Amino acid sequence: MIAYITGEVFEVGDNTIILLAGGVGYEINMAPSSIASVEKGQTLGVYITESLSPYDGTALYGFLTKADKDLFLLFKNEIPNTGSKKALEFLNKALRSVADFHNAIINKDPKILTAIFGFTAKTAQKLIDSLSGKMDTISVQGEVKIKTAEIPFMADVLNALGALGYSAQESRRAIEQLYKQNSAQTNVEELIKQALRILKK
Repeated sequence: MIAYITGEVFEVGDNTIILLAGGVGYEINMAPSSIASVEKGQTLGVYITESLSPYDGTALYGFLTKADKDLFLLFKNEIPNTGSKKALEFLNKALRSVADFHNAIINKDPKILTAIFGFTAKTAQKLIDSLSGKMDTISVQGEVKIKTAEIPFMADVLNALGALGYSAQESRRAIEQLYKQNSAQTNVEELIKQALRILKK
């Protein structure tokens, strides 16, 4: 079983890279957010897991860190009806901020999973049900960006934006801007007004 490959990046695609090692080009599936930091011609080492499909044969999935690989395997092994491709989609979203994703699961906060990470409400609840009590096995990378204690009523703001017809992506953009502004408002109406001003820019 292949566990790690080091080589020259021969080709970079949207969802895959080709890594040239020992005269062999390995096509490796990776999260787009990971591929964004990869450049053609660079020397790169990636952690590998293999997936066997009756239709496509053996496929390789690559990760820049062991923690990324562990999180991928947690998605694949612990969430019902989740294959490698779906687990990679989940990982790509979680990599926006692994520390915040970890907190959202631990705190059973589906609003953060939908608004910030872009999961549907159904998938968010599925993640919480499947991963609660299991996230402590994952090494958490980076710092927490979403400090819900500093901005109360965020769930109310998300509900209000949804009721006004804004999409999850639009709501996520507004919430991220509120966090960046480190808003200290304790009034939900004012937070909604701020969010609407952000969305109208």
